[in-house]
Amino acid sequence: MKSNEGAWRAILGFRSFGPLCCALVFAACPLPAGADGERAGRGVSLTFFNAPAGADPLLRPPTLGLAVGSGEVHRAVLDTGSTGVVVSATSILNIDDLPVLGPGRLTYTSSGRIMQGRYVLSAVTVIGKNGATITTRPIPVLAVDSVDCLASARNCEPRERPRGIAMLGVGFAREGDRQRAGTPDKNPFLNLPEMGRPGQPSALRRGYILTRQQVQVGVAPQDTAPFSTVRLESDPARDDWAPPQACISVARRPPACGTLLVDTGVTSMYLSVPATQTTDMEHMNSRGEPILADGVEVAVVPPEGARAPSYRFVVGDVANPLAPERVILVGEGRRPPFINTTVRLLNGYDYLYDADAGMIGFRPARR
Repeated sequence: MKSNEGAWRAILGFRSFGPLCCALVFAACPLPAGADGERAGRGVSLTFFNAPAGADPLLRPPTLGLAVGSGEVHRAVLDTGSTGVVVSATSILNIDDLPVLGPGRLTYTSSGRIMQGRYVLSAVTVIGKNGATITTRPIPVLAVDSVDCLASARNCEPRERPRGIAMLGVGFAREGDRQRAGTPDKNPFLNLPEMGRPGQPSALRRGYILTRQQVQVGVAPQDTAPFSTVRLESDPARDDWAPPQACISVARRPPACGTLLVDTGVTSMYLSVPATQTTDMEHMNSRGEPILADGVEVAVVPPEGARAPSYRFVVGDVANPLAPERVILVGEGRRPPFINTTVRLLNGYDYLYDADAGMIGFRPARR
C-alpha cells in the first residue's frame, strides 16, 4: 500500500531550486569533477532535508533533492514502498529531446492516485542536504502527464499536466501492487555507474542503508557486518526478490504470518490479518475505512528461525516513535497477512537492502 496523504503533502509542497548547476542551497555548483572515481567501492551518504535534530524521531517521509538530466532540482520523497523515479513532465528540462521508451503508468494504492505518462531515458542526480550527490546511469523515468484516480481512492483528484510530483522509488518486490513496471532497472539507487549489473557485481554492491537521518547509496561487503540479515527468496518471474516474511499479532492474539513492507513513503500503517484478530477492536474513520482503535497493541515478530525486526506498539501512543499515525485495516480478512511498517520503523532500526546479495538487514538505531 502506498503514498498516504502525509507523503503527498510533502510532494505537493515541493520546492524547485532552479537548474542543477546553480543549486547553491545544495553546495553543488558545479558538481565536483572526478567524484565518482574517488569513491570507487564506497557508498555515498545523502542527508535528508528533513532529517531530525540529534536524537529526535523521524515522523514524516524523508526528502532529498532530485534532478532529471541537467534540469531543475526538486525536493522529492524517498519511498521504499514503490520503485522508480516519478516526476511531473512539466518539471523535466527539454523533455522532448529525451528518448521515449513508451507509455507509463504507476499506481499508489494507498492514495489511489494513478500516474499516467511516458517513460523517458535520462540520468538522474540525487542530492543530500549535506551537499553530497550521486548521478545514475541513464534509467527509465516516468514523466507524468496526468493523474487519474482509482474508484476506491482515499485521497485523489484527477489532474492534467500536473505540477509538483517528485518521487524517488527505491523499493523492491513492488510489481504485484499495481506497479507492474516497478522493476529494478528503474531503481535509481541500484544503477550508479560504479555498480555492477544483476549477476555481475562490482566492488560497490547495488543497495543502500537507511537511517532516520540519511541514506547511504551503495553497499560495501564490510557495511553489512553490524546488521542482522534476512535472506530473500528469488522471484524469477519478475526478475526481482520476493518480500520478506513477518508475523503479526493484535492484542496478543495468536500471530498471523505473511509479508512485511518497509515503506518510508507513508506514516499510516496498512495491516491485513484474519478477521478473528481484530474482532471488537476496530471502528470506522471519517472515510468509512476500518481502523484499529486507540489502545490496541500490535506486535511484529519474525517467523521462527528468522532475524527480522521484532517490536510492538500501542495504537495512538504518541510517545512511542515507532507507532504509526493510524492503523488502517485492508483486505477485510480476504488477503494474506501483510504489514506496512511506515517510515517510523527507522526510529527503532536502521535498514539495509543489498540487491546483489539478495538480503535485507536491521540493526538498532543509534541515538
